Amino acid sequence: MLQIKHFEFNPFQENTYILYDETGECIVFDPGCSTKQEEQHLHTFIIDNKLSVKKLVNTHCHIDHVLGNAFVKRTFGVELFIHPLEEPLLRAVKTYASNYGFPHYEETLPDKFLTENDTLTFGNQNLKILFVPGHSPGHLAFYDEETLSLIGGDVLFYNSIGRTDLPGGDYDTLINSIHQKIFGLPDEVTVYCGHGPVTKIGYEKRTNPFCAIL
Repeated sequence: MLQIKHFEFNPFQENTYILYDETGECIVFDPGCSTKQEEQHLHTFIIDNKLSVKKLVNTHCHIDHVLGNAFVKRTFGVELFIHPLEEPLLRAVKTYASNYGFPHYEETLPDKFLTENDTLTFGNQNLKILFVPGHSPGHLAFYDEETLSLIGGDVLFYNSIGRTDLPGGDYDTLINSIHQKIFGLPDEVTVYCGHGPVTKIGYEKRTNPFCAIL
């Protein structure tokens, strides 16, 4: 069965996730580790649990979600997967990283692309991919039907939503993604957000001040 490990990294308090199962295979989502200490924290968990990293995936490519890409690729010898519309955002990070306090950012580019027509597989897991733009042009979310778990990135937060004032963001597109894709999942689904605590889809349908529908 799918297991999910959460880390909070970098000054943006970004949530990095490792998904793994009984086979020992795992995927690293959105490594935001920006210091040697944070890199070691991630590395230690993987080694101590005898996990084998099979893929590196970015839900989207804003700076706080990609700071550890190079470390993960180099350390574990894996390929980076993103949506093709996110590549310009990823390439842009090196141009502004120092302005955000990350002068030693190491660029790494995608190896393969994912779209909503694909399935993300590792171990005994098959994750459904949802295309949920609005916070960024090619934002993806990843759903496990068995455990009712969604790696949601920066689309839906606990009583909030992803910001849309960054390049490539659009408020109406984001709300449509939430209503048509995220809220189309069962109310019991746990959303593992890109920032802040986990939440439930049913709860957000009822209470979220930006996108509630009930």
